[in-house]
Amino acid sequence: MSSVAIVGAGPGLGAAVARRFGREGFGVALLARDGDRLGALAGELAREGVRARGFAVDVRDPVALAETLARAAAELGTIEVLQYSPVPQRDFMRPVLETTHADLVGPVEFSVYGPVAAVQQVLPGMRELGRGTILLVNGGTAVIPHTDRAGTSIAFAAESAYGHLLHDRLAEEGVYVAQLVIPGAIVAGHARKDPAVLADTLWGMHRDRHGFRHYADDLDG
Repeated sequence: MSSVAIVGAGPGLGAAVARRFGREGFGVALLARDGDRLGALAGELAREGVRARGFAVDVRDPVALAETLARAAAELGTIEVLQYSPVPQRDFMRPVLETTHADLVGPVEFSVYGPVAAVQQVLPGMRELGRGTILLVNGGTAVIPHTDRAGTSIAFAAESAYGHLLHDRLAEEGVYVAQLVIPGAIVAGHARKDPAVLADTLWGMHRDRHGFRHYADDLDG
């Protein structure tokens, strides 16, 4: 049996995606820094009939992230779907003229080294299955850079480029790579940005396997 790994799993989008894919029979690996919160979420999902495990890891440590994904696959089954959707830290979002080269280390570790390490770890399993899906979830600065959010604007653009390269290269191998851009905040009850609605969107992307970039809502100019 295969699994979905949600990197950056929390009580909003991560929990909703876990439930959506869990209903389809996937094992669910929940990855984030807070092990206690992950354990509570995994327990809640288990009571709903979803086979889930929590794995505490910092995405800014690429070696630990790869090792954790390997452990998740061993416990829950080959990772068929990887969702990379951790929420950026506030200190990544500084005005561009106040952003030094040192200020970009964190965003690049978070949005470039993390996804690359994760993809490199799960790709052999997807190739063995003969199928796979990699879903990158980003904010609106991935598409429209913001002068007051230089770190995410720069790092999300790099993550987007990496994802697009993977999309083009891996399509012939049956591995689908796509990006979901969520402008602004995720809002409970919103017609397009409610967590459950976004989870359905991500499930549809995995199922339909069409195109690279998708939008959860209209972008602000």
